[in-house]
Amino acid sequence: MTVGQDLRRAARREWGPLWSAVRAPLASRGPRAVSLALASVALTGLLQVVQNRPWGYGPVQTLGAVRADDPLWSALLRTPLSLFVPAPDLPVWGALAQMLVVFGVAEVCLGRWRTLLIAYAATLAGTLYARIGIAAGPDAFAGLPASDARIVDTGPSAAVVALAVCVCCAYGARVTGAAVIVAMVAETVVKDNLAGREHLAAIAAALVLCAVPALRGRRPRGGQGLEGGSGTRSGAPPIRSWNLRRGPTQRTSWW
Repeated sequence: MTVGQDLRRAARREWGPLWSAVRAPLASRGPRAVSLALASVALTGLLQVVQNRPWGYGPVQTLGAVRADDPLWSALLRTPLSLFVPAPDLPVWGALAQMLVVFGVAEVCLGRWRTLLIAYAATLAGTLYARIGIAAGPDAFAGLPASDARIVDTGPSAAVVALAVCVCCAYGARVTGAAVIVAMVAETVVKDNLAGREHLAAIAAALVLCAVPALRGRRPRGGQGLEGGSGTRSGAPPIRSWNLRRGPTQRTSWW
């Protein structure tokens, strides 16, 4: 067997189930299959345009900018919209491309509501971590300097990272998922800042969300094993649990 054949076989093992899950809905439904991703990209692009206008910067900051020194209730109210407010110091086109691809794949594979839940949970995890890290101080493990409390904390990057990890876990793309995690750890090592730390918090939240249904799937219900199986509630195709041995009788919903 040649090296090329080995690589093709490895690629099929890694991405074959994911590609199959994405291809059929896109072919049958077209853009409607990724309506959430398209709406998210449109909203993010609109907020980018508005916040770069003299009359729009203030309202966008009031409604969607989160800082660790804000009152907690205010930060929680702003967190959902902050997910779609592009970070002012990063190129918006990169964020839009990431959202289109990762949100789109997650919407098809995990379902619209799960995608929203994971995106919000990851963003919230980063927001809460910033407060805990600043309260602990720079000398504590995973602590943050007090100056980070004034940094505007917005953007979809934490949600994108968490969704990528969850999709990889759900469809057995272990190498890709590990590569995402390693890249985020390397980012934090090379450039240790609030954004990098929040990406790690988002990954931790994603792994918890992946582990809970996997553990539930291992538990027999009513004397039956996993063969009883259940379909997805969102209309997404059944998928393999990420930590179970592959087999036709072990197909189960991720959630």
